[in-house]
Amino acid sequence: MTSASPPTALGIDIGGTGMKAGIVSLERGDLIGDRVRIDTPHPATPEAMAPVVVELVEALDFTGPIGAAFPGIVQNGIISLAANLDDSWLNVDADALLTEALGQDVVMLNDADAAGLAEISFGAAKDQKDVVLLITLGTGIGSALFIDGVLVPNTELGHLHLDNHHDIESWVAASARKRDDLTWDEYGMRLNRYLSHLHKIFSPSLIVLGGGGSKSFDRFADQLNNLCPIVPAKLRNNSGIVGAAMQGAINFGQR
Repeated sequence: MTSASPPTALGIDIGGTGMKAGIVSLERGDLIGDRVRIDTPHPATPEAMAPVVVELVEALDFTGPIGAAFPGIVQNGIISLAANLDDSWLNVDADALLTEALGQDVVMLNDADAAGLAEISFGAAKDQKDVVLLITLGTGIGSALFIDGVLVPNTELGHLHLDNHHDIESWVAASARKRDDLTWDEYGMRLNRYLSHLHKIFSPSLIVLGGGGSKSFDRFADQLNNLCPIVPAKLRNNSGIVGAAMQGAINFGQR
């Protein structure tokens, strides 16, 4: 008798500059084989991006559960906010679009929510109870909120108003540090102001920092006041892929 193969799913992480995919072990929460990346087409319309998704899946020669992480609000597969992509995504049924393009079932979810699912299952927030926040620092700011391990989807806490900043991500995102030529200490102080505000609202037991900005965590960590533990994401740039794959497996009955 041969043993069954370990369960796998494919995750796709859609970004404003790049689209990445990988096959994920659902037992370990890591990638099997290489990650594939293709530049995001511009303009980043549904019609231009759907063929890229097909190319990613074909490059990995995968058939099975597929999930895709998207930088915006996704409600039952419908896109209602796409801040860093083309406005033509608004009101698109992304699940149906990608399912038709691939000939395989696909489920879409918010990219920070995907990263959070990965971190709370396999990463820095594993087995953490009470309120957990994951904040992604990149071109913008994404967020994922969990209560006793249960996701509250599409929080979009990067769009809060704070200290006369209409959209706080324009002041605190990793891209703002480069744009404003901030030292790491100066950037850490900005980030601390934002995280302190989130702590006042949600009283989290843990804050996890993800996204590209988290790779420099040690450079600004001294400026964070640690009202609660603040840690970098464990899965780093693969968290969106892992979380998307997990959601695909959940939706299509393999997890």
